[in-house]
Amino acid sequence: MTDRIRTGGELVVDALEAHGVKQLFCVPGESYLEVLDALHDSPITATSARQEGGAAMMAEAWGKLHGTPGVCFVTRGPGATNASAGIHVAQQDSTPMILFIGQINSQLRHREAFQEVDYGQYLGSMAKWVAEIDSTDRITEMVSRAWSVATSGRPGPVVLVLPEDTLSGTAASCEIKPFSTLETYPNQADILKMASMIELANNPIVVVGGSRWCAESVAQVEAFAERFSVPMACSFRRQMLFNHNHPHYSGDVGLGINPKLQSAITDADLVILMGGRFSEVPSQNYQLLGVQSATQQLIHIHACAEELGRVYRADLAIHASPKALAQNLAQLIPSKAITQARRAHVSECHSNYQQWSSLPTKPHPGAVQMPSIMAHLAATLPSDSIITNGAGNYATWIHRFWKFTEYGTQLAPTSGSMGYGLPAAVAAKIAHPNKTVVCFAGDGCFQMTMQEFGTAVQANAAIIVLVIDNGMYGTIRMHQERHFPSRVCATDLVNPNFCALAKAYGAFATQVTHTDQFPQALSDAMAAGVPALIHIKLDPQALTPHLTLDQIRDGA
Repeated sequence: MTDRIRTGGELVVDALEAHGVKQLFCVPGESYLEVLDALHDSPITATSARQEGGAAMMAEAWGKLHGTPGVCFVTRGPGATNASAGIHVAQQDSTPMILFIGQINSQLRHREAFQEVDYGQYLGSMAKWVAEIDSTDRITEMVSRAWSVATSGRPGPVVLVLPEDTLSGTAASCEIKPFSTLETYPNQADILKMASMIELANNPIVVVGGSRWCAESVAQVEAFAERFSVPMACSFRRQMLFNHNHPHYSGDVGLGINPKLQSAITDADLVILMGGRFSEVPSQNYQLLGVQSATQQLIHIHACAEELGRVYRADLAIHASPKALAQNLAQLIPSKAITQARRAHVSECHSNYQQWSSLPTKPHPGAVQMPSIMAHLAATLPSDSIITNGAGNYATWIHRFWKFTEYGTQLAPTSGSMGYGLPAAVAAKIAHPNKTVVCFAGDGCFQMTMQEFGTAVQANAAIIVLVIDNGMYGTIRMHQERHFPSRVCATDLVNPNFCALAKAYGAFATQVTHTDQFPQALSDAMAAGVPALIHIKLDPQALTPHLTLDQIRDGA
């Protein structure tokens, strides 16, 4: 490749190949035709989505699954603004991602040319770095830097803007040395101090979260929990970071937290935040620990030095990436026997989780009973099935009642973005074609990105989508009824025939109007060999697992 004259488009693709990219997502645009042309002869697979928000969410999901940047290409102006939804997910979820945006010819800038946008101003607060490549001969350098920024410290999205003249220009290629993510190893004295603090504590608890984990690291943390006899909780939508059937698992710290788990954190004499930021949702609006001065002893471990001390003043702050931390934890051995009281504390925390996560036995309104559907899914789906979802009340059935037992089996936005589940499922199935991928989506959530069902069909991504349809934006209706009972405004939905829509794309589809129909529907969907949609008609009264719409309205 050295000293060959290449177009800017070819140099972009060369750099991606050198960094090991095998798959990218896009919506094509005339602003980056040179890249599309270079991809024609590249081993990189380009999956074309139906809308840029879907493409960006697919890239974000790819980054979550692999720990390396998901790559997305979109065109200027409207394309970039649509893609911002995926950028926001990547930011709040600390996911490595690179968004390439085609741009107007640099000679036309600052005149409000056709589809011109200042991406530094528009996306600067959401991305780790936004840069416009103003010279063809700097493409290789800038792509390499983007890879570094996206993956280092706290991962996140990077935006590279590609002017038309940069892509059509030519420059000599050069040797490309791919960037390997650096691991930050903790100070040994800090690790020993942490071990001592844990041993001296009576009722400690660990909350594991964030990104940059891997299956081996999760296994090492599990073994550490066993040796030191500490209960483990997972941060919001990070449940796959600890086996829910393990006797040390205490539950997830997120929306609708188990009150007993909340008390376990509040009453703890030592809280360890391992890998996560502990932002608004897991911290229960920053009330669990308080800000600056926690009543509990606090150890905060994070891969990014800037996150340590930014919100919480920890008694011990450890700058370490998850993999490096886990390797150190694997070497730690307790200096004394674990007390019976500590073992009882762990057992109580796990027992509280088991009670909280037991499916309701009391029927909710309607012929379709979600507890029975969840029980059948648990008995039928392989343990390595990947579960995806967006945002809505329906997600409670996953977060509270699904038992995640393996790493890499959850794709869900901590940003609370509706519409995420479907594009995430498409990316997951492309990444793992031999795994079962199930997307949960409410009727409102599904319609945010339902056009990506076409992408699933075109990509031969045989996902299974469960559309849980109650005819409303359920979460907003819940809050509406609590704060303004019976004053319904803008939360009702008139929905299409979801099965007809799926069949129009050439997919399998069936409707479930009674619980007894679901086992056969799931069996048929799993055997279909093509993308499948199961339309589940849920009674509008079944707004939450334990409260009906009327009960919420009446202040129950």
